[in-house]
Amino acid sequence: NVLSACLLLALLLLGPALPAPHERGLIFNLDTGELCLQSAQCKSGCCHRHSGLSLARCAPKAAEFQKCSPKSLYGVYYVCPCESGLNCDVDKTIVGSITNSDFGICKDPHSS
Repeated sequence: NVLSACLLLALLLLGPALPAPHERGLIFNLDTGELCLQSAQCKSGCCHRHSGLSLARCAPKAAEFQKCSPKSLYGVYYVCPCESGLNCDVDKTIVGSITNSDFGICKDPHSS
């Protein structure tokens, strides 16, 4: 965790030296499959890891009827949140919010 905090601090300090936001950089605007520390770094908006020990990589957001996570406090997901316009239908719990383990299914809020 100390290493993660140091890496995050380094990223924050390097922020002003980055190119314009629309250009692909080394820290932000990352493509699917690239290593990340926070979802804000990814074009998709999802920094995903398979387990607590795995490296996180940018991944596409969940489509309709796929497994999803509600928005995370940590910025890294075990299951990505839904694509724009979809809601993650999930029963949230306090423990699940803390452990990042509340998962649901992406649903279109306008369909019955």
